Amino acid sequence: MALNFSQWGNDLYTGRRSYKVVSKRRIWFTVGFCVIAACAILLFKPGLQLGIEFVGGTEFKVSDAATTEQALAGDAVQSVIGGDLPQVSELGNNGVRVRTVTVSEAEAQEIKTALATAYEVPEENVSTSAVGATWGAGVFSTAVRGCIIFLVLVAIAMVLYFRNWAMSVSAITALLHDLVVTVGVYAAVGFEVTPATLIGFLTVLGYSMYDTVVVFDKVRENTAGVLDQTQYTYGEAANLAVNQTMVRSINTSVVALLPVASILFIGWALLGAGTLQDISLALFVGMAAGTYSSIFLATPLEVFLRERETKIREHTARVLAKRAAAIAAGEDTGVGLTALAGIGAMKAGGHQGQAAQPRRKARSGR
Repeated sequence: MALNFSQWGNDLYTGRRSYKVVSKRRIWFTVGFCVIAACAILLFKPGLQLGIEFVGGTEFKVSDAATTEQALAGDAVQSVIGGDLPQVSELGNNGVRVRTVTVSEAEAQEIKTALATAYEVPEENVSTSAVGATWGAGVFSTAVRGCIIFLVLVAIAMVLYFRNWAMSVSAITALLHDLVVTVGVYAAVGFEVTPATLIGFLTVLGYSMYDTVVVFDKVRENTAGVLDQTQYTYGEAANLAVNQTMVRSINTSVVALLPVASILFIGWALLGAGTLQDISLALFVGMAAGTYSSIFLATPLEVFLRERETKIREHTARVLAKRAAAIAAGEDTGVGLTALAGIGAMKAGGHQGQAAQPRRKARSGR
């Protein structure tokens, strides 16, 4: 039987269908920890490949080459300056990029001529750009400082907006998870980290924060006044919020990932769209990681932290004790789920009821 996506989303919102995301948080925490640990190892080996803008050096780009054999570039450069082999990579479908240490203008001209000869192209097809090591180090330190300032400002904004330390800590943890995963993937595939990559990282942090805020807004709405009743626990109300926003998170992610995927896989892999890979890979990995963290990490971690509080822990004990007594007396054991479904149905139908009210008034006045 085909899945009715609209009905599925409506069932999640009203509570008729529910996935136990919060109660299975140990699974999500374990997965998240393992992924972060793997990405942290990748940052040391093989490590990030920083672009020339950060470390300095001289870069040569050969276009419209008859072949992209990388050994030709290595031999051409060593014939002029010797030393270790330069960093060589393909650029699009018929181009080669060669990065060396900083060389003099005379050496750069000799390398340019040698590359043109090796790849059988005119010298006009070989472009040269140089970045000083000091300038590159300054750009790198500025970029790192910008990321740190961004995270600090986000933390302050979270505290002021939610006025809830657990939500703030959970949101920042989710952001760090997304950042580490994205950087780890960059280290694994060997893409160069360029200024465009850093723009992608900051965009990912903004996207992840937005997604987490939407979920936490629903958590705050569902858990308002939760201590004043004994039908359901704080964790159950938060789990309902995750289910209610799940469809929205999936839809938003799919819509955002489709154009990014076209840039990454079609624009770069098929058409050879050079530097688009820098920002598109960061966006693709970061958005996917942000969707995961907003659903499976942020809210479960927030519930875990809140359940350490005495008032929440005592309330949960009262709800479970009442539920156990109901089971022992042979009463309805689904009272908690029934109450949660009632909350979702009431909120889902509230707008419809408000819209119907003017029509009822109009009919009574006729």
